[in-house]
Amino acid sequence: MPILSATPAAPAPADHGEGPVWDAARGELLWVDIAAGVVRRGAVDDDGSIRDTGSLHAGDTVGVAAPATAGGWVAAAGGGFTHVAEDGTARVLVDLSREGGGEADGGTRMNDGACDRAGRFFAGTMAFDERPGAGTLYRLDLDGTVGAVLDGLTVSNGLGWSPDGRTVYLSDSGPGLVHAFAYDPDTGAFTDGRVLLETGGADGVADGLTVDDEGCLWTAMWGGGQVRRWSPEGDLLTVVEVPVANTSSCAFAGPARDLLVISTAHGDADEPQAGRLFTVRPGVTGPPADPYRGPLGGIREQV
Repeated sequence: MPILSATPAAPAPADHGEGPVWDAARGELLWVDIAAGVVRRGAVDDDGSIRDTGSLHAGDTVGVAAPATAGGWVAAAGGGFTHVAEDGTARVLVDLSREGGGEADGGTRMNDGACDRAGRFFAGTMAFDERPGAGTLYRLDLDGTVGAVLDGLTVSNGLGWSPDGRTVYLSDSGPGLVHAFAYDPDTGAFTDGRVLLETGGADGVADGLTVDDEGCLWTAMWGGGQVRRWSPEGDLLTVVEVPVANTSSCAFAGPARDLLVISTAHGDADEPQAGRLFTVRPGVTGPPADPYRGPLGGIREQV
């Protein structure tokens, strides 16, 4: 089994780096610093180096951001969804009725997510205290409605689709599970869920994920200092070692989409490189981020 080593990229570290995605239309890398509420932007050169090109403030916290075909970016921020315009202006699209509040009062916040091929934006939530069952996966649909897709999660996390769009994978980092569901590209419905991976212990728990062009999953192992590649059947194929325990997510980026970019976060240990992006070329490619294709006005929650 191949064991690869990731190397640090140039941008300054985040406190809690997460959610790297490749915006092919703009030719730029996006990632977030959750606690700072900031969406960061970077350029990826042909040699794999990354240059920091700026940042956008999306809210008190931000879990993930996606490009929007109507302009700017849509972010899962605070307790709902926010639009960030090209000039950096942030405007809340919807505050979800079941989400929000602060850490002191047992509140919840938006966490990881992604858009499907059709342009629906899915994003999940978690409680600040990570209590079991407090997380929900939501879908911001193409008609501007927002509804719950899955309830009873703990830390709704990485999300990705098989190349044919018929299977969707979701990490719930609370119990350390990666679920696989049958997916209906026409409706955005999840059915026939099963547990694909059970993770935990010294190897860490599955956090953010991506799916490569061959249909294999790459999971960041929070607490384990690794990213792991798995077959669609759940067989371990490749390990990427990262010199930071809290690897949080990963995505393929760059002009050829052959550079795996790994986000990390600070933890309890004294790790000088915690919060940095790391990169490796694993010999496969992955898809760019799909943009949100719905409206940026009149967003409403289905309660």
